[in-house]
Amino acid sequence: MFWKFDLHTTSHIDTLLEKEDVTLTEVMDEDDVLQECKAQNHKLVDFLLRPQCMEDLVTFITQEPSTDVEEKVKYKYPNISCELLTSDVSQINDRLGEDEKLLMKLYGFLQNEPPLNPLLASFFSKVLSILIGRKPEQIVDFLRKREDFVDLMIKHIGTSAIMDLLLRMLTCIEPQQLRQDVLNWLNEEKVIQRLVDMVQPSQDEDRHSNASQSLCEIIRLSRDQMFQVQGCSEPDPLLATLEKQETVEQLLSNIFDKEKNESAIVSVIQILLTLFETRRPAFEGHMECPPGMSHPSFSVNHSILEAVRPRLKDFHQLLLEPPKKNVMKTTWGVLDPPVGNTRLNVVRLVASLLQSNTHSINTELINLNTLGVILDMYFKYIWNNFLHIQVEICTAMILAMPPAPTDIQPDTEQDHARESILIKHLFQKCQFIQRIVDAWSSNEKEQAEGGRRRGYMGHLTRIANSIVHNCDKGPNGPQIQQLISELQAEDREKWEAFISGQLADTNKRNTVDLAFSDYQMQQMTSNFIEQFGFNDEEFADQDDVVDIPFDRISDINFSLNTNESANIALFEARCKEKIQQFEDAGSDEEDIWDEKDVTFAPEAQRRPSSGSTDSEESTDSEEEDGKRDPFEASNPSTDDRMEVDTGWYCDGWLGTSVASPSSTSPKDCGRSKSEEETACCEQRSITETVINGSMKETVSLTVDAKTETAVFKRFAKHIHTKKTLYSLYELTSIQADYNPHPPQMTKLQMFYSRLSVL
Repeated sequence: MFWKFDLHTTSHIDTLLEKEDVTLTEVMDEDDVLQECKAQNHKLVDFLLRPQCMEDLVTFITQEPSTDVEEKVKYKYPNISCELLTSDVSQINDRLGEDEKLLMKLYGFLQNEPPLNPLLASFFSKVLSILIGRKPEQIVDFLRKREDFVDLMIKHIGTSAIMDLLLRMLTCIEPQQLRQDVLNWLNEEKVIQRLVDMVQPSQDEDRHSNASQSLCEIIRLSRDQMFQVQGCSEPDPLLATLEKQETVEQLLSNIFDKEKNESAIVSVIQILLTLFETRRPAFEGHMECPPGMSHPSFSVNHSILEAVRPRLKDFHQLLLEPPKKNVMKTTWGVLDPPVGNTRLNVVRLVASLLQSNTHSINTELINLNTLGVILDMYFKYIWNNFLHIQVEICTAMILAMPPAPTDIQPDTEQDHARESILIKHLFQKCQFIQRIVDAWSSNEKEQAEGGRRRGYMGHLTRIANSIVHNCDKGPNGPQIQQLISELQAEDREKWEAFISGQLADTNKRNTVDLAFSDYQMQQMTSNFIEQFGFNDEEFADQDDVVDIPFDRISDINFSLNTNESANIALFEARCKEKIQQFEDAGSDEEDIWDEKDVTFAPEAQRRPSSGSTDSEESTDSEEEDGKRDPFEASNPSTDDRMEVDTGWYCDGWLGTSVASPSSTSPKDCGRSKSEEETACCEQRSITETVINGSMKETVSLTVDAKTETAVFKRFAKHIHTKKTLYSLYELTSIQADYNPHPPQMTKLQMFYSRLSVL
């Protein structure tokens, strides 16, 4: 056998390491040095653990390569050194994590002046990160002794690798108590306040972006950790500092009390949006928080809203006078000024504030008419879909949200339905209905004159539909109906004509119509019958009226119920023989769609049928083990035949299983077995159970006892209906989506192509 021979080839590294004067660079030049290191080649590991080798490896990743080195190999050794030090070999981790001299050499990289070499910074961050994960106690103790560590991290926060290292310290420290100690230490070092100070106009964009991203990740990580470890008695100090009102006020002061800087403004808004993020109290029907108990993750901290509310006027002013932007020429015209990232993020902030549904915030937005300005932008910038989707979100929330509770709720108000001040403002001050109708008419006029359809029309359609829906079924329906009724007669008539005419027509066009013509359906039905082996005689004698609904035909579970268990087994085996031919692409064998006589096994070979099995897999495994196929007929010369299309009802085709016999109803002639085989009824009534939603119905299957020719009466009748053919398409697609076996997919695709020839 193969494993009797020692075919292991000795690595050239082993031979190389036998030299007394071998150098580290010679070893690193070997192609398989990383592979051998990760395989913990003891000779190589012992060599790398030499004091000089470890020092050289650290030097490679912390010092700039010589300028004399050719550019294409300039970072070869630093890269290999990083891979060797992070190969997760315990001996290397121990030596590096416990040798303070090596750690000091590694730490010295942070003491370089900015900007750091980004590639070397990534090597440094990767090495220190793996040490934090593998040797957390030693590394944390070492870093806490360095008084300038936090200063240096903030100093180099503009380098992404250093930002990643800071976040790694919050995620990779596994012992809960040690992580809490690190959080307390970083909070004492005022890391949050220092990051906040980075987000101001005097700093560059890299610092803005990385400091903002760091604060956002701290918020998310802290909330996730706090949510997962609900029994933890100590709160997260970094998150608590970030959510303080004075911290948020300092962020806002950085961008509003100094010169306008788009990068700083956008970065601060990103932090605010993260602070406004809330968890859903329920997920997939499971309450994450017990009823009656509040959780900080489910609501916005009130102190954050209180810090933002006085600054809403400043955000409103940004919508009117954003930071200066150059005129932008586009294929659709000149934008002067363009929307800009600042205004787009302000609109996102407004959407987030509306979601908090706070009365004081809503009142301030109304007093400033911020919603009116946002709508003006929507109709002005007709091609900015980033803006359109945010405006749609704002209007959808206003229409669907219940009125915000006021700070003081008099007893008299509890007996009366409260009204939404936002909806009232939207319909009256902002003239929401009139602007929608006017914009629609203006667009149609432009299109009639040869112009293009405006870019916001799809969003405008959904906004109009949202009004109609909430007017009928929303929590604010009575108020919306009242406001519409208070419109001027002309405006109200235009709106009613619009929703019954233009909007209804648009909705109808947007609905995919899959109906076929009668001629196409007739041709498709004929082709279906021809391809799957049915003939006109099998349909001609069906006089009963069938009223069973087939709306949920994808839920149908076909069960062929008969006490002829062996016949069912052989029926399945015969199906597999047909199906197997699909795998032989391009073969010259006979047409797989031709009907063949199916020979059933004698009574001695009959077996009980299981309810839900993967017969295809079990058969394959038995064949591999060299076992006899239990489905194989022992007497192929018997005259029992069943002329039913074997591909249509087989579990190998549609992924459904043949159910065990449960509802056969042959006539009991009271004779012996031999007499019953020769003189039993001409036909046996076999039932087929159809599950349609919550309703079950038994469908008749008539079997000729002499020829075993089966006709599914009621289902065959429905082959002539359009709805059935549509459902067959749906059933095929569903089975293809849920069937995990690639061969099955091939069969189903072939089946689908046979159905869709027209």
